[in-house]
Amino acid sequence: MFTGIVEDTGTLAEVKTVADGMRVRIDTALAPALAPGASLAVNGVCLTVVLVDGPQVLVDIGPETARVTTMGSVRRGQAVNLERPLKVDGRLDGHFVQGHVDAVGTVTDVRAAAESESRWLTVRFPADLAVHFIHKGSVAVDGVSLTIAGLGDREFDIQVIPYTWVHTTLSQLRSNDKVNLECDMIGKYVMRALEARRS
Repeated sequence: MFTGIVEDTGTLAEVKTVADGMRVRIDTALAPALAPGASLAVNGVCLTVVLVDGPQVLVDIGPETARVTTMGSVRRGQAVNLERPLKVDGRLDGHFVQGHVDAVGTVTDVRAAAESESRWLTVRFPADLAVHFIHKGSVAVDGVSLTIAGLGDREFDIQVIPYTWVHTTLSQLRSNDKVNLECDMIGKYVMRALEARRS
């Protein structure tokens, strides 16, 4: 379980195709606090650390994860959002994030806010996710906990404050870039309960 509060932006030092998927080496200040078997959210995708090598960690990406998230198209030198799992006695500053991506969205607009130093992002999402989004609800975009400030049939707007803009990879996004989306977990359980009552 994660919170969507990014702890570090790591750099992909190596991206290698292996027999059962991909292996990625990440430069990160979090490496000394990690161990083999630990979970690590990488751009919102929960992965397992398989090796810690000084300031670097290695994670494996299975074929299914590569297919249904943006992890299948990562490249050497790319910056990624990183977060360790929430401790049971830890403070929940964002929202409950599982690291299980629901879909890949597309950035359609990046613009400065007229009234502040914040930025606006517009993200297009698959139609079947529409029931999981609400105005002022939570969404994880590439592992960053954000609030939906505007909502349409197939797009939502998020306002990114300067601190988040500087301390995550959101500042590197451009129109047509793909992003990992995870809907609010509580909302998904509510929708599942309603579906079960109707069946």
